[in-house]
Amino acid sequence: TYLSNKPESNTNATHSYFSMNAAVRATVRVGLYTGAKVFFVHEGYQGLVDGGDHIRPATWESVSMMLQLGGTVIGSARSKDFRTREGRMMAARNLVKLGITNLCVIGGDGSLTGANEFRTEWSGLLADLVKGGKITEEEAKKSSHLNIVGMVGSIDNDFCGTDMTIGTDSALHRIIEVVDAITTTAQSHQRTFILEVMGRHCGYLALVTALACGADWVFIPEMPPDEGWENHLCRRLADQRARGSRLNVIIVAEGAISKDGKPITSEQIKKLVTDRLGFDTRTTVLGHVQRGGTPSAFDRILGSRMGVEAVMALLEATPETPACVVSLSGNQAIRLPLMECVQVTKDVTAAMAEGRFDDAIKLRGKSFENNWNTYKLLAHINPPDVKSNINVAIMNIGAPCAGMNAAVRSAVRMGIIQGHTMLAVHDGFDGLAHGQIEPINWNSVSGWTGKGGSNLGTKRTLPSKMLEQISLNIAKFNIHALVIIGGFEAYVGGLELVQAREKYEEMCIPMVVIPATVSNNVPGSDFSIGADTALNTITSTCDRIKQSAAGTKRRVFIVETMGGYCGYLATMAGLAAGADAAYIFEDKFNIKDLEVNVEHLIEKMKTTVKRGLILRNENCNANYTTDFIFNLYSEEGKGVFDCRKNVLGHMQQGGTPTPFDRNFGTKMGAKSVLWLTDKLKECYRHGRIFANTPDSACVLGMRKRALTFQALTELKSDTDFEHRIPHTQWWLKIRPIMKILAKYNIKLDTSEHADMEHVIKKRSALGK
Repeated sequence: TYLSNKPESNTNATHSYFSMNAAVRATVRVGLYTGAKVFFVHEGYQGLVDGGDHIRPATWESVSMMLQLGGTVIGSARSKDFRTREGRMMAARNLVKLGITNLCVIGGDGSLTGANEFRTEWSGLLADLVKGGKITEEEAKKSSHLNIVGMVGSIDNDFCGTDMTIGTDSALHRIIEVVDAITTTAQSHQRTFILEVMGRHCGYLALVTALACGADWVFIPEMPPDEGWENHLCRRLADQRARGSRLNVIIVAEGAISKDGKPITSEQIKKLVTDRLGFDTRTTVLGHVQRGGTPSAFDRILGSRMGVEAVMALLEATPETPACVVSLSGNQAIRLPLMECVQVTKDVTAAMAEGRFDDAIKLRGKSFENNWNTYKLLAHINPPDVKSNINVAIMNIGAPCAGMNAAVRSAVRMGIIQGHTMLAVHDGFDGLAHGQIEPINWNSVSGWTGKGGSNLGTKRTLPSKMLEQISLNIAKFNIHALVIIGGFEAYVGGLELVQAREKYEEMCIPMVVIPATVSNNVPGSDFSIGADTALNTITSTCDRIKQSAAGTKRRVFIVETMGGYCGYLATMAGLAAGADAAYIFEDKFNIKDLEVNVEHLIEKMKTTVKRGLILRNENCNANYTTDFIFNLYSEEGKGVFDCRKNVLGHMQQGGTPTPFDRNFGTKMGAKSVLWLTDKLKECYRHGRIFANTPDSACVLGMRKRALTFQALTELKSDTDFEHRIPHTQWWLKIRPIMKILAKYNIKLDTSEHADMEHVIKKRSALGK
């Protein structure tokens, strides 16, 4: 193919971040898969300038066992030389000599701007090199054009145009681990804790941390506090103590400023709280802890998907296409023109410098704005004096999962802010039928975001056999709306209540289902609360299992994951842990496929990578059980490798929720109650509430790029009730990536490849 003469190289510039390695691994392997020659550039742009041994060919095996490593294995450095034209000329010469015409750069906005500048002056640099006799006319002609694609690696998430930069989620994992540890000690001693997190010019980490731990106050550079914030802060902390809270948490971004642009430091806040309130106050500055450690599952998958998209973008590039950056919007991989993103990122800084703070928040993008709005709504505004006389009941259904409590907490608090009375239903539909219902207030949910499992209690029982009792209790407790948080049972239970509306008028109330299950199998949503936590549990376990094989060598592990009939966990963990295969129900397989997989592993054992990892979803096939696959592999691999099996079991449902699940649960809980409040106004007739339209009972789900409400009845056509999964599942499209990264020669479907989009629209919308 013509691709083989299009070598590409990988560069990491400036700092190293989590999961740069996942992106490097994917770029190398997909590059090799397409027939390109791939080179590593060690030590960032400095390596490009120095050339020689700093630019080396990459092989399939050279990126093995990289996924679980933080930082970057190819090194990263700031380069003074590359900032000079002479330096860039040397870099150009080194690339031309190796015939490299495609550059993949992973770094922050500075690194990416440098890459674009390099590309712009490429023809000028070549002309000068020919003039100076450094390269021949022929060489210049062969390398007449340089393609560039960027991936953003930055823990601050400060690059406009992408929801999440590579490394942000892992940094949040580190921060939340510290917050959890601090809160336990502070609760024992009644303390105020001030936590300073990174983010010189961007408050993303601080903001999401504040949402995920229910902080009392957050200081971010994009939105300085109002004049007189000192009094307001002290009043809020004192109020919290008076309400019986033993702990106050204040989150500060290192770049926090006041309205007049002066820095607000953690020491300054500590002095204020100690002097005014006399509270025992401690400060913790997290520093570089946030950059280290093992990358999260989300970051590995993000890095891998970005790496694949980057190679595709390079292969499709022409001299006319602008340098692009691959980024994430919702769960979609998209391409954006590099300089547009850089421009908007600069516009944020300008808006902050000019005091246009509302614009700064908008320019940061939808995801940042949503986080800020949710934080403001939940930030302990005093509940209204006027009550709405509305009672909203909230319940958990199905198996427990991490993040359920975060959703309950934010729904309860949002309801109280709206003036409603919130009711907790214990033990699911059983509790609704047997009257295990009691009021739940602001303080009873404090500290819930970080707790795993279900504090309300949850059961799998469906309501169909208890409709009579349920309708009596809805009337007895005067319930006007229902929030149902749970898995597939929550969806089916909600449907049963809707179908019962014909017979029981009490069921004619607005209802909302929030998907929360490790299996991620609820129709109407691409993600469910709890799946991210389970995915991280599986991934970290697979890391340990793979590591154990590094010593023994020639060993294949077969690991069984949960998920019912849904292969989401097996597939995504396969991508995050670097599995050789993942067997799932949705992707049918037979004995020939198993044979191919065994032969593939036998071949693999001849390389330097002498270990295998196979994932199997618990219900992928009734006959090809975990034991069967284990026995088959053991027999066929005799004398070449030996096998071990692990069934992960219920550890996948436990644990403290990840930052993603805390944040997702918090946003879903808040949004569901705001929607119910609007629906209740629509359904109020003749002094009572009556809701019997299909759109008065919905699933709140994440669809591609937005949170949307879909009628339970409309989703029936997209549901396989026998196997408890939706008919259409977005993640099936990224399964081929896992196979290619495991060196299977399959066809990659690029029909849904991302076209270039634009960010400038967002700016013009602000009247710029």
